[in-house]
Amino acid sequence: MWILPDYPHTTKWLSEEERAYAAWRLIEDIQEADTYGEQSVLDGVKMAVRDYRLYIFVLMQHVSLISQTFQYFFPTIVGTLGYGKITTLWLTAPAWAATFLISLCVTWSSAKTKDRSLHIVCLTLVSAVGNAIATGSSNLGARYFAMFLMPMGAISAYQIIVSWVANSFPRPLVKRSACIAIANMIGNTATIYGSYMYPSSTGPQYVPGGSANTAICVLVAALALVLRYLHKWENKKLEKAELDAAVLAEGGGEKATAPVDLKQEKRAAGFRYIY
Repeated sequence: MWILPDYPHTTKWLSEEERAYAAWRLIEDIQEADTYGEQSVLDGVKMAVRDYRLYIFVLMQHVSLISQTFQYFFPTIVGTLGYGKITTLWLTAPAWAATFLISLCVTWSSAKTKDRSLHIVCLTLVSAVGNAIATGSSNLGARYFAMFLMPMGAISAYQIIVSWVANSFPRPLVKRSACIAIANMIGNTATIYGSYMYPSSTGPQYVPGGSANTAICVLVAALALVLRYLHKWENKKLEKAELDAAVLAEGGGEKATAPVDLKQEKRAAGFRYIY
């Protein structure tokens, strides 16, 4: 459809200045400009499935979506506080307003600090605490407070996860596109069985669903830490490759200006994975 954006430099309904700015933002994010048309989509898929990190990202995105399944039943969960239908809907709204504000703050903070993993860990643990309190407590105030923590943590974390996938597979463009598509495709299958996690027979505490989501939130945090250390390890490999290239160039009397080439995927000198 014509209204949907294309690549930054080809989006027709943006001005020339806006297209340049959109492209610049991507360059700032990964320290390298996009290249187009050099490889096919099939090439991108092949490169994607050969990257071991993709499978961890797919799993993390999948379980992160499972941790959000409470939102399908949120009015019902809030209804267990014992108020009428209209009051319950009024009580539901503030949690989503708070989630919206928190999402804005943490995504801004994540982009500003170039941190992904620690933000995800903190947010998913917040959601885990919310699930645990909502499931295990009978105190009305504590349970309502927990119902704020559940979406504030899980949904905000997912937004950072989605951006982290794109940041982590920057080049080539076809590989990045394939990785994003695979992560979204498999990740969203969580909604198929996630809708069965809160059967009415387990109310009003919904212990099975709440307990499962508590554990799943901890799993998301653990996967984020795994990817954090893997990206640190990959960055050390990039740094070593650059140093080796510089030594070789110095020995040959040439200046090392060429991009580092790892696994046939070009990386500009100075590129590092965000973690």
